[in-house]
Amino acid sequence: MKKLEAFIREEALEDVKDALKAIGIIGMNVHEVRGHGRQGGMEMSWRGSSYEVDLLPKMQINIVLSEHNVEKAVGAITSAARTGKEGDGVIFIYPVDEIIRIRTGERGREALMYPDDIDVRRGDASPKS
Repeated sequence: MKKLEAFIREEALEDVKDALKAIGIIGMNVHEVRGHGRQGGMEMSWRGSSYEVDLLPKMQINIVLSEHNVEKAVGAITSAARTGKEGDGVIFIYPVDEIIRIRTGERGREALMYPDDIDVRRGDASPKS
């Protein structure tokens, strides 16, 4: 299992969510964050004076998924979020040691499963209700 953590432009969020839903990624967390990467921020003007905004608003998306679905999810995010300009975002991928669904006590892949999710569509498993 892997955790995918993506930082994208605010305006790309709906397109990214739609792209992930289309491939069967059901569960995710989304956070509003501020930061910058290579672009280092932006110079803004207001009433004749300039100032630097170095922490830009971004959206952080966290998804935990089966390892064999990572590339498909990365492809969906990058195609939906890419403008070709600096600040499009970045994706980090981490290993996940264990997952436990609190309600049922399910562990591992079974704890990740949802009806009609990407693994169910593949026929890898059938989730318990």
